[in-house]
Amino acid sequence: MSTYPNLFTPITVGKMELPNRLLMGSMHTGLEDIAGLERLATYFAARAAEGCALMVTGGFSPNATGRLSDGAASFDHEFQVPGHRRVTDAVHHAGGRILLQIIHAGRYGYHADIVAPSALAAPINKQMPREMTEADIEETIEDFVRCAALAQDAGYDGVEIMGSEGYLLTQFIAARTNARDDGWGGNFENRIRLALEIVRRTRAFVDSAFVIMFRLSVLDLVENGSSPDEIVMLAQQLEAAGCDVLNSGIGWHEAPVPTIAQAVPRAAFTSYTKAIKGMVGIPLIASNRINTPDVAEKVLASGDADMVSMARPFLADPGFVAKARDGHAEEINTCIACNQACLDRYFVGRVSSCLVNPSACHETEFDFAPPALPSRIAIVGAGVAGLACAVTAAGRGHDVTLFEAADRIGGQFNLARRVPGKYEFDETLRYFRVQLEKTGVDVRLGQSATTSNLDDGNFDAVVLASGVAPRPADIDGIDGINGAQVLGYMEVLEGNAEIGRRVAIIGGGGIAFDVALYLLEGDDDSFTDTDAFRQSWGIGVAREEAQPRHEITMVQRTPGPMGRGLGKSTGWIHRAILKRNQVRQLSGVTYRRLAVDGLHIEVDGAPMTIAADTVIVCAGQEPRNELMAALAAAEMPVHTIGGALKAGELDAERAIREGVELGLKL
Repeated sequence: MSTYPNLFTPITVGKMELPNRLLMGSMHTGLEDIAGLERLATYFAARAAEGCALMVTGGFSPNATGRLSDGAASFDHEFQVPGHRRVTDAVHHAGGRILLQIIHAGRYGYHADIVAPSALAAPINKQMPREMTEADIEETIEDFVRCAALAQDAGYDGVEIMGSEGYLLTQFIAARTNARDDGWGGNFENRIRLALEIVRRTRAFVDSAFVIMFRLSVLDLVENGSSPDEIVMLAQQLEAAGCDVLNSGIGWHEAPVPTIAQAVPRAAFTSYTKAIKGMVGIPLIASNRINTPDVAEKVLASGDADMVSMARPFLADPGFVAKARDGHAEEINTCIACNQACLDRYFVGRVSSCLVNPSACHETEFDFAPPALPSRIAIVGAGVAGLACAVTAAGRGHDVTLFEAADRIGGQFNLARRVPGKYEFDETLRYFRVQLEKTGVDVRLGQSATTSNLDDGNFDAVVLASGVAPRPADIDGIDGINGAQVLGYMEVLEGNAEIGRRVAIIGGGGIAFDVALYLLEGDDDSFTDTDAFRQSWGIGVAREEAQPRHEITMVQRTPGPMGRGLGKSTGWIHRAILKRNQVRQLSGVTYRRLAVDGLHIEVDGAPMTIAADTVIVCAGQEPRNELMAALAAAEMPVHTIGGALKAGELDAERAIREGVELGLKL
């Protein structure tokens, strides 16, 4: 019997028979925007070959005004069909099915000709959209239908019509963004007319077996969005118009509530999909922060949905379905919801990847073939850089020995996992532990590497992945003598230090934000409990203001805002939590001294004293590569990766990528 009986129960979607209830949901990766779509074909085929039965592309706009940006993908001409045929052929050959997502950005587009139901600028886009004429609306409907027809010609098994997250169709549906007084605005029936007309006309034009999925916003999370009754009404009318399946969308991009980041508990929003169950006769798909087969099984078993959608988990591990199906869930490389290499890359015009799987979206650039001649490799340090290098090299056939001075693997990840919301890092460490055993790495915990034992091991190459050490702050009195208690960030995150009520944090980077979050929210269950999460962010309930447990002041030498290196899609969450807890931030300061009465600084030439019971130093890191000179003198081939190569801010994405890349080169 399957460990996940509900997950692997077949289901019929339209006239399509599927062997499981997992959907690889749509996500923009940038591969859609690369001419020819060869890389997109390889990307999807890799997942179809591992049992992913149904997937959805990133968004393609049906016309020029609907593009997400100037260089973003559209599908509006017949000459584009051959490129898309490469994608569908590759997926079908691998045994999967694929839908094309049709998206019109509306006022969310970043180009010169954006349009919307009304001339109202989005809070996340300063550009004012042009109000659509009735002729524009009719043309847009025709463009959606034409795009679906082109998708059918290209071999897609259906389309997903994007009607959530605040894009054009949602902008028409919500009174928040639709101030029209014609037949496309005003009452709810008029506001949903565009979505329904697109579905009706598409259904009438394409084959009956061609699947029409609609991405329905089941929770807007913005003022003047759709009510629960309106959402049910729209779902019913979409079914009547010809939809085969409804996928759930959560929140608008401008909503002041996190929906897919680490701050969101697993499966936090599935109850909003469940609210539609029994009200329609077509399958419903739940989405957002479902990242393990256990969570997916629970969602299905509880009756919250008929299927579950996962997007980023298929970046993290293309083999997700096969591993779950075959009883090897412990081998899944789990998505940790960091957004660092996927969304944050896409938002700056780069092709997405994955922090825990650098080959994601770059499949054509990574060759995991066995080496011509296996070697004996020593790796010093079992942080994520060393772990990634070890399992990659050993997986290819090298004989790998991993030295780690501590009594456990993980390095700085063991500190990061203590930060609220970053409990998912445990999954990454679990994955590496399983892979170390599976690939046969000789793991030597509690054993420091020396030139002597490295030389005695007769290794062909040594990899220094020894990580970083905290950089001390150069401030008079920082040794704590006759002053406040002084701690490093490592001492704080290890959880053994007593912290005073008044805290000064020296530094304004990612580590400083993590430390502040740890002090303020360390035992807050809103990161793991759905009810507490809703309370914390005021979802459906009034948020209660609580007195912060610490009075925190963050200071940095650098002028300008703090946390400029935080993720584009997640930094605002950290800033919101710190603001909620009244954290004071001072930039462009000059440190003078630490004394009994506090931290003495200057701001714009004016002296200031920050009263503090505890001072926490988050002043950066330095590489730990003490072995480098001795190994070079011994003429041993040495490679350096991760923090040992370059400290700066802790960067797990770079560390893991360098580990994998070196593991492929050795």
